Amino acid sequence: MPIFLDRHDVVEYSAEDVAKLHLKDLEVQDKYGVKFLTYWYDAERRTTFCLVDAPDKETAAKVHAEAHGHVANQLIAVDLSAVEAFLGRIQDPPLARTVPINESAFRAIMFTDMVGSTEMTVRLGDTKAMELLRAHDAIIRRCLEHYRGSEIKHLGDGIMASFDDAPAAVACAIEIQEKFASYNKNSGTPIHVRIGIHAGEPVEEDDDLFGSAVQMAARICDIAQADAILVSREVRDACTNVDLEFAPAGSETLKGFSETIVLFSPAH
Repeated sequence: MPIFLDRHDVVEYSAEDVAKLHLKDLEVQDKYGVKFLTYWYDAERRTTFCLVDAPDKETAAKVHAEAHGHVANQLIAVDLSAVEAFLGRIQDPPLARTVPINESAFRAIMFTDMVGSTEMTVRLGDTKAMELLRAHDAIIRRCLEHYRGSEIKHLGDGIMASFDDAPAAVACAIEIQEKFASYNKNSGTPIHVRIGIHAGEPVEEDDDLFGSAVQMAARICDIAQADAILVSREVRDACTNVDLEFAPAGSETLKGFSETIVLFSPAH
């Protein structure tokens, strides 16, 4: 059956309230041939996201309606492996029936891009270019592991990754640039990388999982200079209570977005 992820705005609900609603869904689901797999609750943003295996959107909504009447504000079809890559799990934690889930679905999305990779291949040849790409991948993946980032996709000359902690995403980006600076001091052929980071929730305006957050992060990366890190205001704001410094980096109207985006560059 198809898999769906829905979004609820739960302004007046606590983690305990949402846990009770989830249990009510489990009581009704068999009647409709539906299985509610798990959910995420964000106390700061007052949102809940339910992951459900259902014949169609309408049937999934019927369970919510009969169980407690709190129908979803939005619902999209998703790929289970993508949900696990972005959000880290696809089922309830072991203690979910006794301990309310209080885990945000808000994620920081990072894009990296090797600057001038096409020209590098023409200039150096396929063999040498592949050696550099392997070095590039190894450095970034070590940093992702260090900061618990999840690699979502390899992009040929870059990587898309997800972090459940925005400060960790920024710290990871800073370490990536530091590692490449160190690598370039000892290499005859330097590697230059640009990085863009945005943050958002899995179901927003688009019909794709983290659709707008992914597109925004990719566009931010596209306009970053070599060896630079650019982040959105959402990322900067999510790092308010940690020891990270940001400098204003101007504003841009990015391709595919109507609003002007304010950008920042973390000190590194």
